[in-house]
Amino acid sequence: MLARTAAHPSPPADDPSWWRSAVIYQIYPRSFADGNGDGVGDLAGVRQHLGYLRDLGVDAIWFTPWYDSPLADGGYDVADYRRINPAFGDLAEAEALIREALELGIRTIIDIVPNHVSDRHPWFQAALAAGPGSPERERFWFRPGRGERGDELPTGWVSNFSGDTWTRTTDPDGAPGEWYLHLFSQQQPDLNWNHPDVRREHEDILKFWFDRGVAGVRIDSAALLVKDPALPEVPEAPGPGEHPNQDRDELHDIYRGWRDLADSYEGTRVLVGELWLPDIDRFAKYLRPDELHTAFNFDFLARPWDAAELRASIDQTLAAHAPVGAPSTWVLSNHDVTRPVTRYGREDSSFAFATKRSGTPTDLALGRLRSRAAALLTAALPGSLYLYQGDELGLPEVEDLPADRIEDPMHFRSGGVDPGRDGCRVPLPWRGTAAPFGFSPDGAGAEPWLPQPADWAALTVQAQQSDPASMLWLYTQALRIRRSEPGLGDGPLAWAEAPEGVLAFARGDAFLSVTNLSAAPVALPAHVAILLSSSPLDGGMLPPDSTAWLRTQH
Repeated sequence: MLARTAAHPSPPADDPSWWRSAVIYQIYPRSFADGNGDGVGDLAGVRQHLGYLRDLGVDAIWFTPWYDSPLADGGYDVADYRRINPAFGDLAEAEALIREALELGIRTIIDIVPNHVSDRHPWFQAALAAGPGSPERERFWFRPGRGERGDELPTGWVSNFSGDTWTRTTDPDGAPGEWYLHLFSQQQPDLNWNHPDVRREHEDILKFWFDRGVAGVRIDSAALLVKDPALPEVPEAPGPGEHPNQDRDELHDIYRGWRDLADSYEGTRVLVGELWLPDIDRFAKYLRPDELHTAFNFDFLARPWDAAELRASIDQTLAAHAPVGAPSTWVLSNHDVTRPVTRYGREDSSFAFATKRSGTPTDLALGRLRSRAAALLTAALPGSLYLYQGDELGLPEVEDLPADRIEDPMHFRSGGVDPGRDGCRVPLPWRGTAAPFGFSPDGAGAEPWLPQPADWAALTVQAQQSDPASMLWLYTQALRIRRSEPGLGDGPLAWAEAPEGVLAFARGDAFLSVTNLSAAPVALPAHVAILLSSSPLDGGMLPPDSTAWLRTQH
């Protein structure tokens, strides 16, 4: 193992291609750090820990929504994009955070949610008050119901959060009224992107935040904005561009306009799409040079811990990006997904929302071993790397949250079948031996908004920073090497010959990554040095569920 080293150098502020190789750290504000002692994470807490992020070695931080919101869906129900949620701070504090982070060489990326707004948004409140046929309602999808009395849903579309996609309103006289569309929860009415007000407003939102120094935006549910105005039913097997509410061709004009706006600013302002699309060719179209800069790669995240599966995902991802010249992105989890330590310890180590269930057995020791190997594997792949807060600490999914503390609408809308996503959103442990583990200031007295497991003392930042066997130490070393190694980050990958169940690839002239997903130790290829290994070698052999980074020549 390597000794600890000095802090990472900051990336050049004027590097126009910073995003192609960047390490981007995802912050879920409610759960990162509580600066004011009320049990809820906030921007003051993030500012207090910017030095930690600098020393970890990240190039940018991406915030899930920090705007004013009722938090019906963790902030993805936005009521006002120009106001910070009071639980997190205020606009002046956000501006200070952006500035202070940049002084440390860390750029800021924010989240926008263009498919929908909160039902508390002024536009939607005005639409409800104005009534059927009003201009205010044209910004959304209000429709009469089917059937003789209008009490049947306008369509049979299924929600991304389970259940129906339509909620009926009540007219001022108390009579049942029109229905409105929501592809997510009923507190998140979908916007009508055929309306010029909707397009203008989102361009103004981008300008508002670009003017305040953000380096990019992550676009939530980026393939869902545009709907077929006729609102037809979803075909059994829709062809390319034929789905009535996903991946519509009209989307590309919207993103071309956004790219023009982003490019009008000094420095590279990045557009990052959240695109869950099975069709690789359709996916790549969003990454053409005049559209989005990059997009999340969910295919890799969802694959099981299997050499053939992971190699297929890597090959398909690189092939999809090659024609448009966009860098790939690699991520093991996020605020919606079961944490790797838990997921990789299961018999079925893949991920799918439809199969999430409470009570699924997991071997945490095995999951931790595989997560360490996966951390090095992903950090060596070409393109940019996303890291969800707490994965660098090896936090497991918290699967025994009290029923009365669960907030996620996915849990409730599934009738309790889906355990929800709160288990990966539990507040981070920073120091100490008992909850709240430094998440809130000492003596604050407030309980964290989600309870932390009592056995997290060994997983705190404080406990791991001086432990060469810890997950945090591994990530810190990996990101240091990633930044200093010429072949890593953006660039080509060349597969190397390897035994069955082993993934080996070269980056540059002198770097080789080897991941052993087989059941037996394997001999390492010829090398002059071991740069880093996720597990101690076994008599010079690489153990199962381990990754080694090798220097192959002087």
